[in-house]
Amino acid sequence: MSTPELGLPMVVPAQDLPARVRIHEVGARDGLQNEKATVPTEVKAEFIRRLADAGLTTIEATSFVHPKWVPQLADSEQLFPLVSDLGDTAGVRLPVLVPNERGLDRALALGARHVAVFASATESFAKANLNRTVDESLAMFEPVVSRARADRAHVRGYVSMCFGDPWEGAVPIHQVVRVCRALLDMGCDELSLGDTIGVATPGHVQNLLAELNEEGVPTSVLGVHFHDTYGQALANTLASLQHGVTTVDASAGGLGGCPYAKSATGNLATEDLVWMLQGLGIDTGVDLGRLTATSVWMAGQLGRPSPSRTVKALSHQE
Repeated sequence: MSTPELGLPMVVPAQDLPARVRIHEVGARDGLQNEKATVPTEVKAEFIRRLADAGLTTIEATSFVHPKWVPQLADSEQLFPLVSDLGDTAGVRLPVLVPNERGLDRALALGARHVAVFASATESFAKANLNRTVDESLAMFEPVVSRARADRAHVRGYVSMCFGDPWEGAVPIHQVVRVCRALLDMGCDELSLGDTIGVATPGHVQNLLAELNEEGVPTSVLGVHFHDTYGQALANTLASLQHGVTTVDASAGGLGGCPYAKSATGNLATEDLVWMLQGLGIDTGVDLGRLTATSVWMAGQLGRPSPSRTVKALSHQE
């Protein structure tokens, strides 16, 4: 018998954890943009539809960054119309990344109602990722956020390198808080705290969350985005849940990585996250069997196995 048929994982709730967690699925965007090969548009659309069918309600679809910088997502204007009906028929949020006003124009013209800007807590990563200083990038995002809000679009603000930077090392917490506060002040609806190279540990996570609260950033607007480079992603997620966080970013099959940290593994795998949350009795609305089947299917499209431990365990055949 399989582990689900055996009633596993056994549900044993822990104290002071949220009853429900919203998973912000990033595999179709953050995952596929790090693939060496470009995935066909029709395959991406099928991937997003399968993720929705598995019960995920927030699926980051693509990016409206210039194709020169992210060629793997150069088909955003072809892809988005292929899946945009999910917002009307299934109530699925389909956020897209917009780097500037031009990207915002392209996204809004296709009917995107959820957009995201991506800032950095460090000067080195801001320079590498945006060719701007931190303050220059914040100035670039201000009119994007303002115009998106005026159009009644929901705006997420990503903050990269919150826990460590491959050039600068340790990142002072006050430096992260300053960028978060600036994004919130310009009108972002929610923030995602990125452990871009996967070096966070639970105490560090809880200290940053507490410091953000001290500076007037409520936990209710915070999501967390962990990579599993050092095997800490689930421990850091649990620490976040204990602090009251209810939005967790994850990537189906553990797709993704970081081009600036060669040893960095993918994002926290959505299946590994769902397994832990199911065991804790926390509702996600996700069908783990369907999600695993989707990641197995996607691994077949990519020609390599999924790095997710849960996908490996649940899809193992004698």
